[in-house]
Amino acid sequence: MSDLAAPGGQDGQLAYMRVADDIAARIGSGELAPGTRLRSEHDLAQHYGVAFGTIRRAMAVLRERGLVITRHGRGNFVAGPADAGSPAGH
Repeated sequence: MSDLAAPGGQDGQLAYMRVADDIAARIGSGELAPGTRLRSEHDLAQHYGVAFGTIRRAMAVLRERGLVITRHGRGNFVAGPADAGSPAGH
């Protein structure tokens, strides 16, 4: 294998999707309950060993999936049944 080949080869999953999938799995398992405030995006970036922008993209994916809501100035929260259909950030 070339020393220029990226780890994971052609099947390597994008970092933001790995983060989003991990958080989604934790929500699905009940580890992160509805209403739980997630750590700051900077803390999550350190936890996952990725760039801040990667976490922001992961949060966008989770919002699109309806799993997380963002409250401006307060953070990201695990969505609950009452949040279904409500616009993110409100």
